[in-house]
Amino acid sequence: MTITSSIGIAIYPLDGENRDELIKNADTAMYQAKERGRFNYQFYQRQMNIDSLSHIKLDSAMRAALAQGDFLLRYQPQIDLESGRIIGAEALLRWHSKELGDISPAQFIPVAEETGFIIALGQWVLTEAVAQAARWQAAGIGLVVAINVSALQFQSSSFIDSVAAALSQAGLEPCRLELELTESILIHDINETLARLQALAQLGISLSIDDFGTGYSSLTYLKRFPVQKLKIDRSFVNGLPDDESDLAIARAIIQLGLALRLRVIAEGVETERQKDCLQDLGCHEYQGYFFAAALDSRDLEAMLTEEDKNLQSGPGKV
Repeated sequence: MTITSSIGIAIYPLDGENRDELIKNADTAMYQAKERGRFNYQFYQRQMNIDSLSHIKLDSAMRAALAQGDFLLRYQPQIDLESGRIIGAEALLRWHSKELGDISPAQFIPVAEETGFIIALGQWVLTEAVAQAARWQAAGIGLVVAINVSALQFQSSSFIDSVAAALSQAGLEPCRLELELTESILIHDINETLARLQALAQLGISLSIDDFGTGYSSLTYLKRFPVQKLKIDRSFVNGLPDDESDLAIARAIIQLGLALRLRVIAEGVETERQKDCLQDLGCHEYQGYFFAAALDSRDLEAMLTEEDKNLQSGPGKV
């Protein structure tokens, strides 16, 4: 066994004038050392307590927001590149706090994952998105709704049952639901992951790999796991079509998907040149600000109604 140490240092009297205060602040610095990779030391800084307090406040505010109904979903259209029609929508979580204003998912999702609150939050997203998809289904709108699943949520012992219950309660056809899983989820305990994915596939839902190419890409799991779609991360779309590296990576992912008979969708498409490039490479679908931002469900319905009025119109900026 190899044993290493992480050390936090507080200095008298700058960081505390008594034993308890010095130990508390040294402990805070020690945890900072662990967060920075362990086997190092950190001197206490006042900002450490401020950051910790911010996390605590944000976690508390999130839990109150869920109870008060302050979270909401927006839906970003997913477009078929061949027909130009909306064929799906990704459900994206948004939070507007009466006290803090609009809070970015990039700010609160990591805290939710760190505290474990992401499981309750993810369950709310699942229930709400499935219910909305069922309302669209009842209205004759045949959209597939995609939902992001966190690692903690996926690994929860009740996750598969919760998906089945949400589908049953809402009366949604399973083929109308797609779960987006990151590569980091798929590499842990391959046999257990495979069993979970097979159980989800047996429910009849679709499975896709989100942000493909940014994690631990492995052809092994693509061959074994019952996934139907790869999503090209926006970091590989940003430079298209001029950046040679982005172009090469996007082409490789699309060709891999085609070879394995998987659909490929690109996210973060913001320009017509990016869209045209992806279409030329053989990509099947895209989403991004070039077509539309994440929309309220009613705005998306209005867009679909307008699309139906003119089936020959192609995608444009919204």
